[in-house]
Amino acid sequence: MATFLYKLGRLSFRRRRYVALLWVLLLGGIGFASSAAPAPPADTFSMPGTESQKAFDLLEEKFPAATAEGATARVVIRAPQGEKLTDPAQKTEVQQLVKALGAGPQVASVADPFKANAVSKDGTTAYASVSYKVPGTELTDAAHDALTKATDEARADGFTVESGGDAVQAEQEMGGSAEMIGIAVSAVVLLITFGSLVAAGMPLLTAIIGVGIGVSGIAALGSVLNLSGTTSTLAMMIGLAVGIDYALFIVSRYRAELAEGRKGEEAAGRAVGTAGSAVVFAGLTVIVALAGLSVVNIPILTKMGLAAAATVAIAVLIALTMIPALLGFAGRKVLRRKDRKAPAQVPGEGRPNLGTRWSRFVLRRPLAVLLVAVLGLGAVAVPAASLELGLPDEGSSAPDSTQRKAYDMLSESFGAGFNGPLMVTVDGSDAAAAAKTVSTSLGKVEGVAAVTPAQVNEAGDTAILTVVPTTGPSDHATEELVRTIRADAGDWSADTSSEVLVTGQTAMTIDFSQTLDDALVPYLLLVVGLAFLLLMLVFRSVLVPLKAALGFLLSVAAALGAVVAVFQWGWLADIVGVDQPGPIMSMMPIFMIGVVFGLAMDYEVFLVTRMREAYVHGARPGQAVVTGFRHGGRVVGAAAIIMISVFSGFILENDDMIKMMGFGLAVAVLFDAFVVRMAIVPAVMALLGRSAWWLPKWLDRLLPNVDVEGEKLHRDLAAAEPATEEREFEPVRG
Repeated sequence: MATFLYKLGRLSFRRRRYVALLWVLLLGGIGFASSAAPAPPADTFSMPGTESQKAFDLLEEKFPAATAEGATARVVIRAPQGEKLTDPAQKTEVQQLVKALGAGPQVASVADPFKANAVSKDGTTAYASVSYKVPGTELTDAAHDALTKATDEARADGFTVESGGDAVQAEQEMGGSAEMIGIAVSAVVLLITFGSLVAAGMPLLTAIIGVGIGVSGIAALGSVLNLSGTTSTLAMMIGLAVGIDYALFIVSRYRAELAEGRKGEEAAGRAVGTAGSAVVFAGLTVIVALAGLSVVNIPILTKMGLAAAATVAIAVLIALTMIPALLGFAGRKVLRRKDRKAPAQVPGEGRPNLGTRWSRFVLRRPLAVLLVAVLGLGAVAVPAASLELGLPDEGSSAPDSTQRKAYDMLSESFGAGFNGPLMVTVDGSDAAAAAKTVSTSLGKVEGVAAVTPAQVNEAGDTAILTVVPTTGPSDHATEELVRTIRADAGDWSADTSSEVLVTGQTAMTIDFSQTLDDALVPYLLLVVGLAFLLLMLVFRSVLVPLKAALGFLLSVAAALGAVVAVFQWGWLADIVGVDQPGPIMSMMPIFMIGVVFGLAMDYEVFLVTRMREAYVHGARPGQAVVTGFRHGGRVVGAAAIIMISVFSGFILENDDMIKMMGFGLAVAVLFDAFVVRMAIVPAVMALLGRSAWWLPKWLDRLLPNVDVEGEKLHRDLAAAEPATEEREFEPVRG
């Protein structure tokens, strides 16, 4: 591995014009393809194999005219103080609003509140349900404007009018600037780390090119592979972070080789052969973790994971080829100005840097450092025990948003259950008669406020019943009601010779959470198992990969604790920008496990590979730890700060899901890089000593030697060095 990458680095350095041109042409070609490609499909959420999805598919088949995937809006209207909507004058105004709503573009139908029994008992509040012909993501600006205009005109007449549903356009405060914030902070960190504009610019340039290729590829293949626009969100977030980090490590190693007096091409070859080997295996762990999201069997997660994995693969290839090519153009300009004409140095000479001093401190007090770090992360992880999962609804929207106001108005006037009605499908030869029996039984179930009359399709073989719970959609009692109905549905099916299924938002939330719960253990086994094998190949050890995995679990638990404290409990909510604390999104734990595991292994590989490299070259275990931190501590710290800044930029987005993802990943990287890898890893390595590198002989014979630390490469180069190695300066040895 190291020898092959060494040759690849030298080749890319020599043929730098061709390599750079190839990547630029690739970016341009894929960018052109994406601009010419059809618009990406709308987001579709499905959960194959669940009862909710089965019922949803049944409705699409049996009620084709109902546009099951079409967007909906629920316009809630309240009469002025002291008046009622049932008064003739007010009723006329409401009917004018209904007419205006129906005249909007892409509208399929509007339910008149007075005909649909959608007026509150006191006559002060009503709601009109608007159905559209297309999903919410395909609604045009004209459709949104027509909805807004109709509600604004009703407000002007003195009514209180608010709207909810996926047809209502959410206000975007920042949209699109998160990436720029991350890049700006990354640029500052890189400039401080390298002290050279040229060196700082390379990781940013290559990361942007890599993300550009990845995101453009997703757009170009969107219509072919059914990839929606949001599929690129994770790819952009992860691709930008790892792209900068991978380039950072190779550029840093190249600078170290130059400082030792080697010429540019040789320095590039050695940098790619050593640091590049770590990049390959770090990238593989991230790819395994992201691609492993496929086992969850939720298509949107699978697509996001695979798209992000492909972008990481591109980042690895760019780091291995384009970085050495750019180094060929830059030469010694990647060094600080004062270092460009300095004599070569012997590694380890000079004043100990911060990484060296810190590692020596940990080696003197390993047990104390280990206890403080573990107990500290354990304390932060405590809130995770109170984790409540769910999918966001309009009850968790910002208090001043029209969606939240509409939600509250419906709850006040009709009951909390009107915001989360259940849909019960009855499929049988005589659906009308079966639905009547089922409706009677449903009305007797505790927790059911109302059951609407059955809607039967033209064929008469399927009916829909809308069940209104007495409690809200996020209430635990509503979840129990769904379970009760499903438990009783078997008896109703037998009595009516039909199939009774439950769907709706609450039912889908329950099925979604259950799907994720069922997939969590297989996912952990797959991802951790494959990564464990990869790390055994890298480190030729059993205990080092085990330590890496346990440290990762600790950092994820602490990150989940922080997410619960902020987004569920509301701690620091104003600072982070959480409008309404509530349940944590169901996909967050498994999503964090997948992404953070890959990123955590990055730091493990980069830091410990340098320790392994020193150890196999004869250093004592403690000395190897110091060597790893002397060469890798500063760079790993900079890489972590960059990744944290990239993720933190997404906290400023208005989308709750993106905000939570950005915060969770930023906190997880903070804990993993600066507590687990910088404190727990050296402490454990110090306590284990030589045992850290223990590998059973039989296993050593079975595992292929991929030579990540470059032992064979260094041996071959040392043998050939007197004849072929060119140096710009003779080493200064005192």
